Amino acid sequence: MPESIDPPEDGETEPVRLPESDLESIEASVRRLLDQSAEQARQLDSLASAPPPTDSPFGAFGMPGFAGLPPQPVPPEPRPILELEGVEYEDELDALSDWVDDFLVRVYGAEITTAAPWCEQWQEHADVVAWLHALWLAYQQHKDPEAGLSGLFVWHRDFLTHAMATVRAAGGPLSACMTDPDRPAHRLLPGPPPSSRTTAETAASEENGAPGQGAG
Repeated sequence: MPESIDPPEDGETEPVRLPESDLESIEASVRRLLDQSAEQARQLDSLASAPPPTDSPFGAFGMPGFAGLPPQPVPPEPRPILELEGVEYEDELDALSDWVDDFLVRVYGAEITTAAPWCEQWQEHADVVAWLHALWLAYQQHKDPEAGLSGLFVWHRDFLTHAMATVRAAGGPLSACMTDPDRPAHRLLPGPPPSSRTTAETAASEENGAPGQGAG
């Protein structure tokens, strides 16, 4: 057991003196600790300033992903084609036409008859465009690997059959168009007129806004 050191009788303690070799070792350890602390502070500042990727599981905690990859742009949400305008509409219609002409009609285009009409200018029929565009969007979804092995079967059963039967119905939107492949035809059928309520409201608005009806 080490001997106990009794304090002097006058109550004053003498300073502890360490060998110079011990002092140098302690100073080196302190310097290493300070350097490590400074490096950790720099790393934390770098992590805090880096924006977290949107798909990072640590984004909710303000931490970037471990891979350090830049965030990937999120693809735009698909919109019904009739909600598009201008160049955006024309680009979407071009892509739809490519799919209809190169795939849909070539594979699933049954014979043109009075019971199954078609139109070489189907892009002029707004309702047909809407139906075929919806069918195309469903095709893209159900051919994706995430849809599983039965994805395309579901597309055939729930989307293809119903859409084509509606578009090419004997009394459908193309019934006044081509019913014989040797006699191309295209005609837009008039739709229902506005309801009586809408007609009355339009007439009232025009009357109230007509010249000479204001206060003199």
